[in-house]
Amino acid sequence: MSTTPTTPTTPTRTMRAVRLHEHGGPEVLRQDEVPIPEPGPGEVLVRVHAVGVNPPDWYLRDGMSNLPPETRPKFTLPVIPGTDMSGVVETVAPDVDGFSAGDEVFGLLRFPGFDGGTYAEYVTAPASDLALKPAGIDHVHAAGAPMASLTAWQFLIELGHDHPSPFQAARHRPVALGPGTRVLVNGAAGGVGHFALQLAKWHGAHVTAVASGGHEPFLRELGADEFIDYTRNRPEESVRDLDLVLDAVGGSGSRRFLRTLKRGGALFPVFFGEFDDEETARLGVTVSGTQVRSNGAQLAELGRLLDDGTLRVAIDSTFVLADARAAHERAARGHIRGKIVLTVAQA
Repeated sequence: MSTTPTTPTTPTRTMRAVRLHEHGGPEVLRQDEVPIPEPGPGEVLVRVHAVGVNPPDWYLRDGMSNLPPETRPKFTLPVIPGTDMSGVVETVAPDVDGFSAGDEVFGLLRFPGFDGGTYAEYVTAPASDLALKPAGIDHVHAAGAPMASLTAWQFLIELGHDHPSPFQAARHRPVALGPGTRVLVNGAAGGVGHFALQLAKWHGAHVTAVASGGHEPFLRELGADEFIDYTRNRPEESVRDLDLVLDAVGGSGSRRFLRTLKRGGALFPVFFGEFDDEETARLGVTVSGTQVRSNGAQLAELGRLLDDGTLRVAIDSTFVLADARAAHERAARGHIRGKIVLTVAQA
């Protein structure tokens, strides 16, 4: 009896990843074994060392219930959440220049989409979303930087794209910062806030930081000229004649900061709220926002500032990948100082 020879098959390489199979609280985050993805054109495969945890991660987890239906990105379950990561390039697509296997990189992947997929041991990444990791910081600190630092950069320094915000028709235009510019940062101890404070100081602005009282020493160390403890004093009643308010909290309470601005001043709410056009016109101020987008070139500029110590990444807490639920529970408690990061063990 003859037999037909069979061709041996290569076993599928797998990795650990945290996925959502349903929407809900932190308990729906589940670790699975899934195939390692293959990089497509223009992409690299990165072995992940650390993952930054960001608000869009829990927006995705709970089904985007906080966003107007027309602005909700499309996605299907199961899905691997996460947009920020730092790691080491494993392989590169043939058409990729500028990165090689072994390079340490960090990035904000495919944002404002929700297919970054960074809560995993490996991730494919568009090369255009990546920058070389600053040599002077570790993977944990690098993973905490991309989304928060790019948000502060695109609001304050350079937009870098022509895409309109889903919340306004006009293109966002940063305010020129320099000596004599008076800036208030609300939510200054958080991810975006602590970068915004440092970038404004880098340009010579006078910065008032708003946070709860326990954060004052930390924010003074980062360069805050003045500090307002919002649990004791209402910032909208404590300061006047500002050139710019960067409200890293945003939402419905952002409107109260209009009265702190001088005529010609601007309010930048990171999370847009409701504003009265007649009121802003009467006060002679501008309300403007943008949607942060992945940008490897801007991240490289931020990387240089991280490398020379101009910018610091504050780490609130770290959790191993399998404890993503605990990281989301920490985020839900609020009063975060800097960034929450997941660490990914290396075999």
